[in-house]
Amino acid sequence: MKWRRYDGRRIELPIGEAVEATIIKERADGYRLKVCIGTDSQVRGKTVEFATVIVFLREKRGGFMFIANYKSEKKMSLRERMILEVGRSVEIAYALCGTLDKHDVELEVHADINTDPHFESNVALKEAMGYILGMGFVFKAKPDAFASSACADKVC
Repeated sequence: MKWRRYDGRRIELPIGEAVEATIIKERADGYRLKVCIGTDSQVRGKTVEFATVIVFLREKRGGFMFIANYKSEKKMSLRERMILEVGRSVEIAYALCGTLDKHDVELEVHADINTDPHFESNVALKEAMGYILGMGFVFKAKPDAFASSACADKVC
């Protein structure tokens, strides 16, 4: 995946190295960090566009994010798309968890799935929650899943 910042600048380092360098820099600047990872998708004709974000929250000082966009031509159900979103987030979280543990940075995985059964995305709630919690990560769903439902949604 190709990663970039919100302002469009490309991240040239492998994502693990870029995250570690960011944590070291932010700590040196006196910030305490939390990382939230989320993915969102939009169907546009026959294409499904995905966006995964790594959100760095500075305690009481705002935050910023790294973004990766990608597309799929595969036709899929809503449930399959929701699980694929969660899978992408877990994949990134798993790749970064060693670095985050090493630097004692809290991690949350956010799913763009509504907890209200009246919404369509709720069909994948149990599977997504089981997957994320089973991998040992902190799980957040709507309305608390801002990384996926706000940040990733904005860049999707």
